[in-house]
Amino acid sequence: MDTTRDMLLEEAGQLRRELERLKDQRSSDLERVSQELTEFCYAISHELRAPIARLQGMSEALKEDCADCPRETPRIYASRIAYASRQLEQVVDSILFLSRLSRSTLTPGDVDLTGLAGQVIESLLAKGPKREVSVVLAPGLTAHADPKLMKVCLENLLGNALKFTAFSREPMIEFGVTDHNGQRTFFVRDNGAGFDMAYIDKLFIPFQHLHSQKEFPGIGIGLATVRRIVDRHGGTVWAEAVEGKGATFFFTLGSSVGINGGEAAS
Repeated sequence: MDTTRDMLLEEAGQLRRELERLKDQRSSDLERVSQELTEFCYAISHELRAPIARLQGMSEALKEDCADCPRETPRIYASRIAYASRQLEQVVDSILFLSRLSRSTLTPGDVDLTGLAGQVIESLLAKGPKREVSVVLAPGLTAHADPKLMKVCLENLLGNALKFTAFSREPMIEFGVTDHNGQRTFFVRDNGAGFDMAYIDKLFIPFQHLHSQKEFPGIGIGLATVRRIVDRHGGTVWAEAVEGKGATFFFTLGSSVGINGGEAAS
């Protein structure tokens, strides 16, 4: 009996050591791939910036040269080249920003989410055209999280809510908290354009658009940014929407980070 037990214990020990080895190897492989992707992003961005700058410079020179041209077509082409080069520059900046998000060091602290959301909304409304928007912020919402990243998270969620309520008769935006499967869950709700839930799988993918760029322009990394920030905090983000009737974005912050404050609402 003792011999059998010793053999089983030895086998169990070998299995544990093998699992530890595989786990360490997997972590090492993931770190290497992540580093390679970061280096690739920086290399690509560096190589693209010079030709983008040349495009912008040549388009400006073309517009100046064509200022007195009898035909309008050259000026239109020059303007389109300038616009396209600015878009490409924004895409490059967005790729770099997403790359940095995945590797930045978290510095968690106690964050007043209600106060932060109020500051973000006030800033966003001041930057855009004057609008009457009903804003409801649940009082006393706090979290133990990285304050800079949470500001970026709320800027994207609340910014989207403002953008997609642009054509609503009585635009409404709400930031609150609810209970989802026993976990405190924050949400941003609006009564704007919403979207077709059939395309939910594309929602958090970088550079994907569920609406016409003419109606709602944007680069398409806002929600991808939100997902990376929530992932970094060990949480989850998802959305529910009805096309033409608004959307609600939910996010949790993992228990390892810690959440408190605010009453849950159904």
